[in-house]
Amino acid sequence: MLVTDPKPLSKVWLKYYWKFSNTYSKNFSGIVMKILIKGMIETSLLDWDGKIVSTLYTPYCNFRCPYCQNAGLVLNPGQYETIPFEVISNFLINHRNWIDGICLTGGEPCFFEDLPEFLEKIRNLGMEIKLDTNGTFPKMLQRVIDRGLVNYVAMDIKAPLNFNAYEKSTRIKSKELLEKVRESVDLIIHSGVDCEFRTTVVPSLHSEEDILEIAREIGRAKKYALQNFSNRETM
Repeated sequence: MLVTDPKPLSKVWLKYYWKFSNTYSKNFSGIVMKILIKGMIETSLLDWDGKIVSTLYTPYCNFRCPYCQNAGLVLNPGQYETIPFEVISNFLINHRNWIDGICLTGGEPCFFEDLPEFLEKIRNLGMEIKLDTNGTFPKMLQRVIDRGLVNYVAMDIKAPLNFNAYEKSTRIKSKELLEKVRESVDLIIHSGVDCEFRTTVVPSLHSEEDILEIAREIGRAKKYALQNFSNRETM
């Protein structure tokens, strides 16, 4: 069954919820019913090229990347207050003359079953929407793309698309999740939605050949961005 109120989740559930995701993803696009926003940067010039946006952070993720910069959101999201939608909408309405839209990141936003409804409410405010994802929920991506709820999708490619490399970069042993990543790459490229793929380059995890291999695997993509690794506050 879906979790309607994941606050507070037990430590046991936090340890094993990604396994639940992997098991039930054939039936559900997301595994937590109600989306939570645990952080907000009111004004960002960095998260969407050429746009001024408010960046919203969701909790939870089914990866455990050792270089993750938002470990608190993934491992202990209960430490952060949930931001009511009214606070978000009031800010966007009051600043709509110069805020272009939002960037929804995490965590993993596609983790939440009501993501389309949340995005629709943002869209009804006249905002453009950029969605960040790790690509493990292709059904959810298909839903929001088909409904025209995203203007831009940015998908992280953690490593070359083979099991050993992805396990090393994400600490998750799941061939099924890797297949979902591949499915999302193909979906995004063929969707017609504006998009980019990106890799955080970690010297201890990625070689030059790894990056070249990723570039070959997503060769049809319009944009592939490399991000610098920072070793502060990681997992």
